Amino acid sequence: MSIAVDLAELPDALGGYPWGYFTTVGDDGRAHLLAVPTDWRDGALHLSAGKGSRANATARPHVTIAFPGSDGTGYSLIVDGVAEVRGEWVVVTPTWAVLHRPALRDD
Repeated sequence: MSIAVDLAELPDALGGYPWGYFTTVGDDGRAHLLAVPTDWRDGALHLSAGKGSRANATARPHVTIAFPGSDGTGYSLIVDGVAEVRGEWVVVTPTWAVLHRPALRDD
């Protein structure tokens, strides 16, 4: 089940998600994930990232940050955005967000 998050409400939604997986794509086409705390300010998510993540975000600025639910059964928050590298920091301007609940199986 998915619930769209209005971008105007994203700062409030982020309150329950102190860190997320910053996801970029490398030159080889594979996903690169980095667990990072994020900071919401000036309408964007700010995060510190390593050299590889910054290079990926510079080359392919469409990124995703996935904030997992706290216990594996609650909603995760997924935010797509456009990244801008500023020194050792990456600033992600959100373009879409959704709360997504995992499909739990009985087997």
